[in-house]
Amino acid sequence: METIPSIPAAPAGFRSGFIALVGRPNVGKSTLFNHLLGQKVAITSPVAQTTRNRLRGILTTATAQFIFVDTPGIHKPHHRLGEVLVQNAKGILNRVDAIVFVVDAASPPGRGDRYVADLLTTTQSPVLVAINKIDLLAEGEREARQQDYQSLGPWPAYPCSALTGEGVSLLQSAIEEQLPLGPYYYPPEMVTDQPERFIMAELIREQILHHTREEVPHSVAVTIEQLQQERHLTRVHAVIYVERPSQKAIIIGQGGQLLKQIGTAARQEMETLIGGKIYLELFVKVRPRWRQDRLRLAELGYRIEKD
Repeated sequence: METIPSIPAAPAGFRSGFIALVGRPNVGKSTLFNHLLGQKVAITSPVAQTTRNRLRGILTTATAQFIFVDTPGIHKPHHRLGEVLVQNAKGILNRVDAIVFVVDAASPPGRGDRYVADLLTTTQSPVLVAINKIDLLAEGEREARQQDYQSLGPWPAYPCSALTGEGVSLLQSAIEEQLPLGPYYYPPEMVTDQPERFIMAELIREQILHHTREEVPHSVAVTIEQLQQERHLTRVHAVIYVERPSQKAIIIGQGGQLLKQIGTAARQEMETLIGGKIYLELFVKVRPRWRQDRLRLAELGYRIEKD
């Protein structure tokens, strides 16, 4: 029987709480999420709207426990899946102890940033602005860009780079100051509350995002149908769902080569995740218009989140 890790009593002065990372798509929320945790939990890609689920990552230090919530990018939805994602992202704003509004330093504030900023003016949670990707700016441009983003609202701004780590420790310290005194919510050694099955499906989807272009990435969902633990091997049977036969052909590739590349890269990430050998089987199935169908969205795990 698996032993459940115990949760110790927190020391005097210990702080803990939930922190939402919000912003428009493709500003680097997932990369920042992973950097704060010190390891990869959320998938990343150059494709906008990569994150589909509210993913919790746990960072425990000597003085605090941070439960970071990586949310889908807030955008104008074009299908039922988009509506679910945006509603889930918005729904968390008043149920966390702090909000990190992540913006992209590579460009000045746009309509998407202003839309998110308007949402945040109504929240009761303290807000900090993370001006991400400052590594893309020349030294002389940083101050001007910081002023641009500070004009969005009355919130302190922290220039940083999730890629290089510059400024992230200062941001983390500022977040800790906003957290209330509290207990350990999770055992100190935990890094995420998501099961391995969920993370494995996301690692496969990440490789699809990296290996395909155009409309294919947003039409893809992945489920782990079987997860079988053996003595020296974990067997994983996964199904990739797409909306059209042409998308299935793209993912499989000529002679099955692209699917093989996706599987090899995903398997390597999974082996890093579990610290052991993986045997991965991938199958591609067509499920027409799944992003528009409430029942199919629910079957694939995309629901309006209540908690």
